[in-house]
Amino acid sequence: MHREGLPIARCTVQRLMRKLGLEGARRGKKVCTTRPDVARPCPLDLVNRQFTAQRPNQLWVADFTYVSTWQGQMFAAFVIDVYARRIVGWRVSSHMRTDFVVDALEQALYARHPSSDEKLIHHSDRGSQYVSIRYTERLEEAGLMPSVGSTGDSYDNALAETINGLYKTEVIHKRGPWKTRESLELATLQWVHWFNHSRLLESIGHIPPAEAEANYWRQVANTVQANACTSTN
Repeated sequence: MHREGLPIARCTVQRLMRKLGLEGARRGKKVCTTRPDVARPCPLDLVNRQFTAQRPNQLWVADFTYVSTWQGQMFAAFVIDVYARRIVGWRVSSHMRTDFVVDALEQALYARHPSSDEKLIHHSDRGSQYVSIRYTERLEEAGLMPSVGSTGDSYDNALAETINGLYKTEVIHKRGPWKTRESLELATLQWVHWFNHSRLLESIGHIPPAEAEANYWRQVANTVQANACTSTN
């Protein structure tokens, strides 16, 4: 409301929400979907739980979670750009085979077109899908640097776990029960768009991810223009 020019105190919001019977979404219990493949060698952990980036396309994190529906268990995968917490790739599937998470990666690659010069790190947990030969080869083809959590602990991919938690809290638990895969896909699409373009994130200054990235590129353009003017004078 402050962003819309409506000054209001937090206590006033709390009082009005109580009066209207409204409350914030609360996170529920978490079910682990990671199935580590201990026989396959893993890439090194290049992140070491430091989920920060100075620019877009510097560090991506990836993970997936489960959703119960009347048609059975479904799964939703996300790829997140750490700089502004923007979701750059996602996919809903009725299975959790490797091609499911590869599809989410392909969407991210198509949306962002990262170059090998950017030295983009792709970080995930030790799940068998993410350390599979097919996924690893696709990362190499795209020029991404693979990174996998070293201990198999949820903290090793904490940012992706956080996005999963928000998704479950703000969509799955709030709007369920879910009948079909199609309804889940539509709701996920709507939530991703809202998350990227409207949701205010405290970690990036109470602005949406898309706005944070736009501010970064605007600053880069201004710096380039200023340097060009200086060189011509």
